[in-house]
Amino acid sequence: MHADHGIDVIGDVHGCYDEFIQLIGQLGYVKGSGDQLYRHPGGRMILSLGDITSRGPKSIPMLDFFIRHIDAGLAEMVDSNHGWKIARWLDGRRVTLAHGDELVEQEFQAYEREHGMEKANKLRAASHRLLFTAPSHKIVKSKGEIKLVACHAGIRDSYIGKDSPAVQNFCRYGDVDGIGADGRPLRRDWTESRQGNTLIIWGHDPRPEPERKNNAVNVDQGCVFGGMLTAYRYPEDEIVSVPARENYSRLEDTPLTRFRAQQANEQQQSQTQQEQVY
Repeated sequence: MHADHGIDVIGDVHGCYDEFIQLIGQLGYVKGSGDQLYRHPGGRMILSLGDITSRGPKSIPMLDFFIRHIDAGLAEMVDSNHGWKIARWLDGRRVTLAHGDELVEQEFQAYEREHGMEKANKLRAASHRLLFTAPSHKIVKSKGEIKLVACHAGIRDSYIGKDSPAVQNFCRYGDVDGIGADGRPLRRDWTESRQGNTLIIWGHDPRPEPERKNNAVNVDQGCVFGGMLTAYRYPEDEIVSVPARENYSRLEDTPLTRFRAQQANEQQQSQTQQEQVY
């Protein structure tokens, strides 16, 4: 993927369509009066880190947006864990729709009731193609040189430019280290010991604020949990965010609240250790 005219990498949307439209408007994209496509006057492109569906209220508008904009050469998207789940469901495979994926099924059912089976099947087929063809990661170049790599949940430097089940799973789920007592996956911080020079933009693991560590930038600020929707702008090296209009997940215990609690606990432990030393 080339970004000679600039690129905007957008973190996990999770059906927060209204915030997504607000964000790209803030980034300078303008809706055409004819084809209804959003274009940037400077020729910039949108690159999604995936998880455009599930948990939030408007997954179908997000699917429709990327189907049309990718077909028009105005956007790109990488694979993701929720995207892969919905892709397999659309493929007719036996999957358990949970953790907000069941809301996508409900949206398709409502869409069929409103627009009829033929139009709904056409949307299902286009969505299936969109999600199944999304690559594990995107290498972004400008003037022939690699400028950044975009992936959903992370990537090892040795995986960049390669494709295999191991690469695909790492990019979808991150560095998973088993399942915790609460049933949630335990994830290692893959950026902690990273020493590569390639800039990596990733999401999947929500942080209250954009996080830069070892030349990796996390731009998932948990919009669907009441946080923010974030974009990383290249070549400006800028972060642009818009606040969520509400906590669409309706959960009190969210990745954002758990992250803040963990930070507070670590700060308390550090303070206690300092007091013991002095």
